[in-house]
Amino acid sequence: MTGAIKIVFSKPEYIGMAAVVFIAMFFILAYLSEFVFFEPYFVLYAPADRAVSFVTLVTVAAMSGLVIPLSVFRLILLNVQTRKIGGSFIGSLVGVSAGACSCGPVGFAIISTFGAAGGVATSFLTAYEIPLRLVSIAILGMVYYTTSRSIRAECRIK
Repeated sequence: MTGAIKIVFSKPEYIGMAAVVFIAMFFILAYLSEFVFFEPYFVLYAPADRAVSFVTLVTVAAMSGLVIPLSVFRLILLNVQTRKIGGSFIGSLVGVSAGACSCGPVGFAIISTFGAAGGVATSFLTAYEIPLRLVSIAILGMVYYTTSRSIRAECRIK
């Protein structure tokens, strides 16, 4: 699978895209999960009891930074044939949203405004935060595998 990575990331614009996606995903998810604080000082704090949650958050951000440039490259390579592309972007979105759905106290406060259903959703997200992120990592891994396989096949044809 490293052949697809070499092909895609040989161009600096895709390296930049990967960095921007990783940084944006990391800071958004870390802020919502209360690992990053911007007020009164910028602080990155990952307590020992939430280390697994932090590692899965970083993994989701890194996988998103890898998969999204691959998907964009594939989109450009196939000249926007939407039938072939749909699964790659849908898989990326599902994977990222599954990783982001356990978004900490901010998300819980918003969800809890929906009454009893919000309470049940909050309870579910609190209890299954790490398994949901692991599912997200698995989905992003499958998207990586299928996208890189498609890129290698298309490059052989051309």
